[in-house]
Amino acid sequence: MARRCRHSNSGGNLALHLVGNLKHFIGTVLGGSGYVRERDLEFATNGTPRAELLQMIDETIADVAVGLDKMTPEQLEAEYPIAVFADRTEPMTTEWFLAHLATHLGYHLGQINYHRRILDK
Repeated sequence: MARRCRHSNSGGNLALHLVGNLKHFIGTVLGGSGYVRERDLEFATNGTPRAELLQMIDETIADVAVGLDKMTPEQLEAEYPIAVFADRTEPMTTEWFLAHLATHLGYHLGQINYHRRILDK
């Protein structure tokens, strides 16, 4: 019997957050996709159908691929085009920020997997 997950960020909201994060920071900033992020809705939206989430994930994969395909070695070594962290005093390279995004993705995917394991019991 599946147990209810009592964590504030459901797997669906974490998926929406990852979609918004990657579509903004890679798709728009690096790839020029034009996606406009609405971060608050990533956590406030409820009941998004699974098929819609999967479609959004597929679109995100495509946007990320376009953004990364446009990158040159010089761009990777250059400063990331926008300021992301208000408390950061030194510039960060695009390469460094992409590594940050990869670990952010891995962290939240681990949370989603944890939710899955709880619900599968």
